[in-house]
Amino acid sequence: MEPQHLLAAFKGLPKLDVTPATTAAEADAALRILAKFDQCIVGVIQFTGETPWERHPGDELLYVVQGSVDVTVLFDDDAQHTTVREGSIFIVPAGRWHRQNPKPSVCLMFITPSQGTDATRSEDPRRD
Repeated sequence: MEPQHLLAAFKGLPKLDVTPATTAAEADAALRILAKFDQCIVGVIQFTGETPWERHPGDELLYVVQGSVDVTVLFDDDAQHTTVREGSIFIVPAGRWHRQNPKPSVCLMFITPSQGTDATRSEDPRRD
């Protein structure tokens, strides 16, 4: 295993413009996986636009390398909204629907389970 320089990982990585028409293939092409460990992946992505709702079977760590991102996490009866700024981390709890909305764009490192992610463009996935 070789050390990874986090900022260098973004070099040559295309910026993803997330829209309702963005495909999984387009999203996959815009991220770079840096490492795998304990059934998780460590990756980087640079994007604009609000992501679909997603949830994972384990916690997800978000680290904002550049920019900032608004993160919404859904709980049973409410939603938590927070802004994660450059240099900060945020942990999304396992099994919770969440989405991200960069202001206006973000370079993000994430650690997430490699299997079991659900995604939807539903208005409120708790009601599906």
